[in-house]
Amino acid sequence: MRLHILVLDGVFDLGLAALTDTLGTANELSGSLAQAPAPIEVTLVGVRRRVRTAHGLTVPVVPMHCVRNPDVVLVPALGAKMPDTLAARLERADVADAVVALQQWSNFGAAAGAACTGTFLLAESALLDGQRATTSWWLAPMFRQRYPHVALDETRMLVNSDGFTTAGAALAHLDLALSVVRSRSPVLAALAARYLLVEARGSQAEFVIPDHLAHADPVVERFEGWARQQLAHGFSLAEAAVAAGASERTLARRVQSVLGKTPLSYFQDLRVERALHLLRTGSESVDQIAAQIGYSDGVTLRALLRRKLGRGVRELRART
Repeated sequence: MRLHILVLDGVFDLGLAALTDTLGTANELSGSLAQAPAPIEVTLVGVRRRVRTAHGLTVPVVPMHCVRNPDVVLVPALGAKMPDTLAARLERADVADAVVALQQWSNFGAAAGAACTGTFLLAESALLDGQRATTSWWLAPMFRQRYPHVALDETRMLVNSDGFTTAGAALAHLDLALSVVRSRSPVLAALAARYLLVEARGSQAEFVIPDHLAHADPVVERFEGWARQQLAHGFSLAEAAVAAGASERTLARRVQSVLGKTPLSYFQDLRVERALHLLRTGSESVDQIAAQIGYSDGVTLRALLRRKLGRGVRELRART
């Protein structure tokens, strides 16, 4: 397998290292298997001849015109982590050149993957239009506004779509690299994960800070403030709309646009966030916590926690 890592100037150091070290570790470990897959040929491909990381380290890249078409191309994160700096970074000429390269390689049958802010570069190519994807959780509002034709789910750590794989924030680069290894040998991927101490994790939801996302829109921000005061009392769309200063339809539309979910679903997210905080900082049982956030017993809360956070909820096992 020929795998290209497409490296732009200012690449996120940790993301690039996570990709190269995970793939390199898998190649080293493959010889210990009875049925070893062929090594993955990793090439760092530069949009420009000289590329430096966000911390100023020189990356030994091969120019795009000097490489053959890859079987897989991966895009690590850019060093720009916040909406304003990322938007400015996406306007630079090397991004346009990278977009052309991604489109050409895709036309020749290459699979493509990206993690963290690298998902924005992949989305710029329009290759993700009509596909499912994930991205860094705090950039989800920006992603939805820029790429409305992509079905985004920022709660997922990894999303596989038709020929494309996207991963969440920062250390999700590990998950992206392991997904490539897994496509060739699930046994090798599991072995590499054990060496790298990477646990199976399917969700970013446990790390999301809901009010951080809500601040992207004043109507949603007002709704979020009202919702936090109402967790123990229950949800009313009519009351929420009055508090947000918008009609029910406008509120629902704005919450969907910014957060990708209904007002009620976001209200439940806030309940989950509050429940997790109480589980981690207090000694109350799940049933006692459920009463504090508006549930008559712990059954519904347990179901919500398991559905939204999956294996990440160790506190449930300790308090049930």
